[in-house]
Amino acid sequence: MATLIISLQGASPSYLPLVKPLTTLADTGDADVRVPQMRGVVALQFDGRSVTATSLEGAQLIVNGKKRGQHTLSDGDTLQLGSTQVVFQDADVTPLPAEVRKLRDPAALATQRLAEFARDLAREPGTDTALTRLLDSLVEVVGADKGFVLAMTDGVPQVLKARNFQRENVADAVERLSDTILKRVLETRQPLRIEDALHDAEFNASDSVVNLKLSSVLCLPLLLRGELVGAIYLGNDKLANLFTDRELEVAQSFCSTATLLIELGSQLNELRADKKALQERLEEQAYGDIIGSCDAMRDIFRKIDKVATTDISILVTGETGTGKELIAREIHRRSPRKNGPFVAINCGAIPENLLESELFGHAKGAFTGANVARPGRFQAASSGTLFLDEIGEMPLSLQVKILRALQDHSVTRVGENKAEAVDIRVVTATNKDLDEEMKAGRFREDLYYRVNVVHLHLPPLRERGEDAVMLAKWFLTRAVRELSSKVKGFSPQSLLAIKRYRWPGNIRQLENRIKKAVVLAEKPLLSPDDLELRPEHLEPILPLTLARDEWQKRYINEVLERNNQNRTKTAKDLGVDPRTIFRHLERMEAEQRGEILPPDEGEL
Repeated sequence: MATLIISLQGASPSYLPLVKPLTTLADTGDADVRVPQMRGVVALQFDGRSVTATSLEGAQLIVNGKKRGQHTLSDGDTLQLGSTQVVFQDADVTPLPAEVRKLRDPAALATQRLAEFARDLAREPGTDTALTRLLDSLVEVVGADKGFVLAMTDGVPQVLKARNFQRENVADAVERLSDTILKRVLETRQPLRIEDALHDAEFNASDSVVNLKLSSVLCLPLLLRGELVGAIYLGNDKLANLFTDRELEVAQSFCSTATLLIELGSQLNELRADKKALQERLEEQAYGDIIGSCDAMRDIFRKIDKVATTDISILVTGETGTGKELIAREIHRRSPRKNGPFVAINCGAIPENLLESELFGHAKGAFTGANVARPGRFQAASSGTLFLDEIGEMPLSLQVKILRALQDHSVTRVGENKAEAVDIRVVTATNKDLDEEMKAGRFREDLYYRVNVVHLHLPPLRERGEDAVMLAKWFLTRAVRELSSKVKGFSPQSLLAIKRYRWPGNIRQLENRIKKAVVLAEKPLLSPDDLELRPEHLEPILPLTLARDEWQKRYINEVLERNNQNRTKTAKDLGVDPRTIFRHLERMEAEQRGEILPPDEGEL
């Protein structure tokens, strides 16, 4: 194989083996040889027997002192390209320096190209571009005319990349390779080298071999953990460039990299598909800013649709972190008051001596530090919605004033005697059992019935089934975007752990746990350890009878909530005797006192 000795002005000579069918010399970054201050392009074409230099795009080609448009090179020919001198040496005539012989070795060139590929991949990641660069390098190293990378899709090979020796995409790629040879390799999962396909006893009768007039072919399977993921196909159309075992060995060194790129591309495609499917499911299952598809949440959404357009008072109950304020905001957003303010106040977070002023406002000089008159939250919410969160924490002394404000639609500032009219809709929320609070004398019964015209009870996250996983994926997508993280998703073990964990802090705990994991994670897929969901933290597996009893209790409680604690209607809906529901409630109260009642025979 021939070599160019390149002498740039003021620099030591460099050597370039002509291992490619086409080598370009130009003053451009994509040329094989960069020649400073050179106009146009000089192309060196190797047909297996000789090398021909051709002047293109107005290049001045001077060979041995004479201007040429095209010239077949001989050993010792000197090309003058501007201030750069290029000497052509034929390896069969003139012995080459040791460093050149090393570069001519396909194995050494393969090592060099793979190292360059790794550096390029670090600078410019991306499986599609990387696969193109890898195939171009492989075609160059083995001296092929064309190369193909195929991936298995549902058991059928599909062409991912098709390139020729000029580093161009090959049109009609599927029609340019032999399906007979490819089928043999995919079936046997063994590499195949054919020196002269047209005269090969096994393949010369194949239609694809005859029609394509194939000369030499290399075809190698791509295997990952014993699974066939694709193939590499290399072809030569010239008898002078027949593939040998040496080219086969070199091609195999590229296979592992190609396999990993195909697998990575497949995983990225799956992640993109999962993301698209998740987005579609979120759009289907989202109710405004609320995500939920379980029966209990859908029942709440239906109730909101009915009551949002009215001004009746709504009580939202549920454990801490279940999203009570989100429900209140959604009621406001769907109401005729949506263009008015939404004002929220946590009744349990403000000291008792300041709460009245915070709610109703105060006059100037009403108390020490009241230097100016100030409206309260009731006035601020005029024409909109007032959300009283944790109303169960409100002192009894204020409950009567809240009741009067709701009845009269007016409030009186601290330090004044004149009432102000307010036009508001009130939504309240609590994580307490107000029935128990009334029995204990900590909550006024008349206020309870005033705020609890419609009752919406939010189930805890542990009772919402697949909603936990859906919410987790949504929180992950948002956290990755906000924190510019490289986390891609959850491991299968994580999704299982999310389902099994009881989430005592509900949705708020899930969101915070995912944010923390995204910040601290060191791998693209979050593991149970990243989420701090170790086996000892997960809900234990119960015997079937005990699990059935637990589910039965939760289900009765859920139906009672839907029916606003109406025991007779609950018994009718469940198809049981009303005494069964009364007995269930007695048992629940006994358990709260630390007692256990024996089960009745024949219940449910």
